[in-house]
Amino acid sequence: MAIMKVVAIVQARMGSARLPGKVARQLGTTTVLGMCLKRLKLSKFINNIVVATTLDPLDQKVIEIAASEGVDYFVGDSQDVLNRFYDCAIEFNGDLILRITADCPLIDATLIDEALIFFKENNLDYFCNQNPPQYPDGLDFDIFTFDLLKKTFLEADTKYDREHVTPFMKRVPTLRTSSIKIESNYSNFRWTVDEPEDLMVLNRVLEKMNFAINFGWREILKLNLTESAIFQLNSHIVNDEGSTMNTGEKLWKRALRVIPGGNDFFTKRPSLFLTQGWPTYYEKAKGCHIWDLDGNKYLDMSIMGIGTNSLGYGNESIDEAVIKVVKNSNMSTFNAPEQVYLAEKLIEMHPWFDMAKFARTGGEINAVAIRVARSYSGKDKVVVCGYHGWHDWYLSTNLGNKENLNEHLLPGLKVSGVPLNLSGLTLPIRYNNFEDLKILEQDSDIGVLIMEVMRSEAPAPGYLEQIREICDKRKIVLIFDECTSGFRETFGGLHIKFGIKPDLATFGKALGNGYPITALLGKKSIMEHSNESFISSTFWSDRIGFVAGLKTLEVMETTKSWEQISDIGSQMQTVWKEVFSKFPINFKVTGIPALSAFVIQGEFGLAIKTHITREFLDLNILASNIFYPCTAHSLKNILDYKINLETILSKIDFENLQALKSSQSAPGFARLN
Repeated sequence: MAIMKVVAIVQARMGSARLPGKVARQLGTTTVLGMCLKRLKLSKFINNIVVATTLDPLDQKVIEIAASEGVDYFVGDSQDVLNRFYDCAIEFNGDLILRITADCPLIDATLIDEALIFFKENNLDYFCNQNPPQYPDGLDFDIFTFDLLKKTFLEADTKYDREHVTPFMKRVPTLRTSSIKIESNYSNFRWTVDEPEDLMVLNRVLEKMNFAINFGWREILKLNLTESAIFQLNSHIVNDEGSTMNTGEKLWKRALRVIPGGNDFFTKRPSLFLTQGWPTYYEKAKGCHIWDLDGNKYLDMSIMGIGTNSLGYGNESIDEAVIKVVKNSNMSTFNAPEQVYLAEKLIEMHPWFDMAKFARTGGEINAVAIRVARSYSGKDKVVVCGYHGWHDWYLSTNLGNKENLNEHLLPGLKVSGVPLNLSGLTLPIRYNNFEDLKILEQDSDIGVLIMEVMRSEAPAPGYLEQIREICDKRKIVLIFDECTSGFRETFGGLHIKFGIKPDLATFGKALGNGYPITALLGKKSIMEHSNESFISSTFWSDRIGFVAGLKTLEVMETTKSWEQISDIGSQMQTVWKEVFSKFPINFKVTGIPALSAFVIQGEFGLAIKTHITREFLDLNILASNIFYPCTAHSLKNILDYKINLETILSKIDFENLQALKSSQSAPGFARLN
C-alpha cells in the first residue's frame, strides 16, 4: 500500500439539521468526532487523516477537536461538499481517498484495511462496503481514486451530486468496482449518530466495552445479539433516513422533541399537506413565492400565510414603513400615535361603528369581543356559528358533546384542559339553518351571538336579515367575526356587501399583510363596557402592528386589492370546475372567490387531494385544496396551474385508487376542507 498515498477525509460540521452539534457531543470519554478519529488512527494503511469542515464560525469547534486529536483539518465550501473533498484531496496529495462521515464514531479500522488491500489487488476505481447494504449503519465508508474524484468534480452538476460526493461516481459507465461479501446482512442494525437516542445507545456500548478504543465491529455485533435491549432505544429510527429527507423535514423532527405538536399553529403542520417531503420551513418569501431551507423556490398557489398576505409576501411599502418604526423603536413607555390613526381609519371605513380596540391575534380579539359583549348584555350564554379561535369560552362548546363543533372546526375535537363548569355556556348553530335560530328566541339567558358572515356558502335569502331582527328584538349583541373574511371582497368587512350592520366586528389576518394586528370595532354604548372589565396586554401596545395596519389599508385602497384577488380567485374556481368535470370526481367548489376551496367527496377524496399536492410539489408549486389569492398572482399562474392540474389528474387510475390512500395527508379544518 506504500505506493499510493491514502488520505482519509472525515466529513464533519456542527450544523446537523436533525441533531445540531452532534460531532462535538459527549461519547464515552471523548466526543463523537474524537472517537471516530481515534479509531481511524488504528489503521495500518491510512497515511493521513484530515477533517474536512466549513467556514461557518460554529465549525471552529470541529477544528479544535481535530487539533486535540493531532490530525490535520481542511476548511472548504459549506454547501458544495464535493468541492470541499476535491480541494482537500489536492492539498494533501491523496492518491486514494477514503471518505468517512463523522457520525460513524465506531468505524472499524480493520475493515478499512481489508478493503484497501482488496481495492489495490483488484485495481478498482471505487469501493463501498455498503454496496449492497450489509454492515450495520455506522460502519459506512467509500474508497475511490483521485482520478475518479477529479472526474466527478468536473462533471457532476446537480445539487444532490455536489452535496453527497459519491452518487455521481456510481453512475460512471466505465467504473471498476466490486464488493466484499459477509456471511449475513446486518444493515438493519443502527450504530450511527443522527438522533439523541443514537447517542444513548453508543454510550451504553462503550460502557460495556469499558471505554476501550480498539474493539472490533464483531464485538459490537455480539453485544447487539446478546443484549438487544440496549439497541432497542434507537430501533424505531429508519436507517439512512436523512438521505431522503429535506432540511425542513429534519428540522421538524427536532421540533417535535422540544415543541408539543411541533409548532404552535395547527394549519402549518406538514401532515396536513403531505406525509413525506413537505418543506415545512422557509428561508424567505416574496410576492407569491417562498424559498425553503434548501434554497428551492416555490410558487404559492395555496394558503398564502393562511390568508394573511393578500398584498403578497414582503410588500415593499409595508416593510419599509415597519423597518422605519423598528429603527425608531417599536416599544416605549409612551403610546404609539398610530393606534389612534388606525382606529380612526377603520371607523371611517365602517361609520356605523364608533370605537375600536386592538390585539395581535384572531383568538385574542374574539375573546375580547366576547368579554365586552357579555359585560354589556349582563348574560353569560353565547351562541356561535363558525370558527372563532382556541380560547376556553369557544372550545367549551364541545364539553358534554364532542360533536358540537364538527361543522365549525374539527370533527371530534378534544377539549382537555377546558373547565367543565363552562359546559352549556356556549351553544352552536348551523349556518343557513333557520330552524336553529329558534334557540335565540327561546333561551332568555343568551346575550351574545358571534358568527362568520359567510363560510363555504353564501347566506340564504333573508338569513342574515332574520338574525339581525332577532338580535334587535331579544337585545342580543351580534358580533361578526371578520378575522378571515375582512378586506377580501370589499374595502373592509364582508358584511358591507350584504348590508347588515353588526353591533361588534372583529378583523385580522389581512389587516397587517402578515404583521400581527387585529381589531375590534363596535358601537360606543357597547364598547365602553370594556372599561368595566380588565382587558389589557403589554404587546397590544407594540407599534409595528398599527403601522403595518395603516400602510396595508393605504396600499389596499390605492390598488383596490379586493377586486384583484376576487378576480384571480374567480378564475381559479372556474379552473377547478372545468378540470374536475373531465374526470370521475365528485367535487364541490366553495367559498368566496378570495377564499376559495374545493372538496373532493367520497372515500378517496382526501387521497386524491394529497396526490394533487404531492405532484404539484414536484413542480415547485405549493397547492392543496385551498387557494388564497394575492395581488402578486397573475393570470399566467392560473393558466399554468390549470394545465398542470389536468395533467396530474389524467395520470390517475380512477379504477384503482387504493394505492393513493396509503400516503394521504391528515384531515384539516372541516370548514376549509
